[in-house]
Amino acid sequence: MLETSARLLKLLSLLQTHRDWSGAALADRLGVTQRTVRRDVDRLRELGYPVHATRGSAGYRLGAGAALPPLLLDDDEAVAVAIGLRTATASSVAGIEETSLRALAKLEQVLPSHLRHRVSTLQGATVRVAATGPQVDPDTLLAISEAVRRRERLRFDYGAAVRTVEPHTLVNFGRHWYLVAWDVDRDDWRTFRVDRLTPRTPTGPKFRPREAPDGDVTAYLARRLSTGPWPAVATVTMHLPADEVAQRVWPGMGIVEPRDGKSCLLHLGAPSYADLAWMVTASGIDFTAAAGPPEFVDALRTLGQRCLRAI
Repeated sequence: MLETSARLLKLLSLLQTHRDWSGAALADRLGVTQRTVRRDVDRLRELGYPVHATRGSAGYRLGAGAALPPLLLDDDEAVAVAIGLRTATASSVAGIEETSLRALAKLEQVLPSHLRHRVSTLQGATVRVAATGPQVDPDTLLAISEAVRRRERLRFDYGAAVRTVEPHTLVNFGRHWYLVAWDVDRDDWRTFRVDRLTPRTPTGPKFRPREAPDGDVTAYLARRLSTGPWPAVATVTMHLPADEVAQRVWPGMGIVEPRDGKSCLLHLGAPSYADLAWMVTASGIDFTAAAGPPEFVDALRTLGQRCLRAI
């Protein structure tokens, strides 16, 4: 009986890899006959695991059931899940911290001692800083995700307006969540802060997926955040090649434009010219503000004088 139970657990572990298994392959991995595999599959079905036959009766796949069955994780998978749950306790998603802690408590209760030691060692060596940005409603994220998956138009309240979009991708950028979507009314790509929108139901008709804006959603969002409708914008010459500058500026800070082998242009925007001066000097790269504007030059001069007074 003990041998049968161990074999069932191994069979379940194989089926949980989310791939089709032939009866012959399972029999070979388990060291039994295909008839024994069929009996073990029937036992799993009796326990509530929806094991489906594929390609007639020649193969098997574990499907989704009405309830979450026990999961079998190898050592690395268990540690990865535990780390992910600990990270989620400092999430920008509202309400997920408590849920993550409950799930983590259940997982750590069944972790072998050597795995608990690995997880606790990592916990003791790291410090988690809670998200300080606005939190988003998990139901809002799920509603948007479903519209993306089903390729259905989404209507939502955004400020005082109602927007209708073809949702493309959700992006977790810095401390914020953004929706990149095709705005139907404006006939163009737009980005939306998820914490500022409220989805309306039901969703709209289906749409044909479009190519990602600029071929890369992340690059598009970084460009929009860098050069969007900021009250203060500037372009500076950075005295390093573009690839080196790109590695030293943070996401969303600005757009790097190659120029030659020794320098490049950095286009950036911010709420104020004082912010721009701080941003570009914080990069630690020599630069020239030849392209102005005068307000930016004044902000740099003020910052420089303040630094000189400090020493």
